[in-house]
Amino acid sequence: MSSERIIPTPHGEGRLVTERARNTLATLLLSHGAGGGIEARDLEALARHLPRNGITVVRFEQPWRRAGRKIAGPPPTLDAGLRAAANALRGRTPLVIGGRSAGARSAARSAHSLGAAGVLALSFPLHPPGRPEKTRLDELTGSRLPTLVIQGERDTMGIPEEFPADTDLCVVPGGDHGLKVPARGPVSQQEAMDIVVEATLEWMVREITGNAVTA
Repeated sequence: MSSERIIPTPHGEGRLVTERARNTLATLLLSHGAGGGIEARDLEALARHLPRNGITVVRFEQPWRRAGRKIAGPPPTLDAGLRAAANALRGRTPLVIGGRSAGARSAARSAHSLGAAGVLALSFPLHPPGRPEKTRLDELTGSRLPTLVIQGERDTMGIPEEFPADTDLCVVPGGDHGLKVPARGPVSQQEAMDIVVEATLEWMVREITGNAVTA
């Protein structure tokens, strides 16, 4: 079942678009990046497929995007928006905070304080393009929660090999920062999105819903 609603945040109105599972085992809250919205291919794929497996997916549109601005606000404003979205979703099932790119950074920064059960980081921008010395690894690991990173093989903001060996990491073959793959690459675009969905589902069953059942 699909629904949407507008919520207040400290920096304007945000929008929640929910795809609800029939019997929700966990909720996945996703925010978008600084260069796009909740219609990103990976966010849409997760929203389309995970609910049939018991995971309610909520995509959060930040106020700057809803207002029609082309440039995202500073990181603290993104965190404030995400906090408002999470507070609007309080329920009895585990909450995973996730996002892509800037949204992944915000999720990692905010998840612990929001009482989340885990973090899903899609295309985590480990560093600015071409600046590996400007690492953001401390943001990724700072949540101290189970974290899955899904990264494109050709991501200019951090290729898979740049992440620590103990990172729970899923690689999209040929994928760029937007997880777009070449037309003649090792996998098709549909297969790339299938990888995103299957990896997320397997991780959530292993780390989140499994823990909820046995707790």
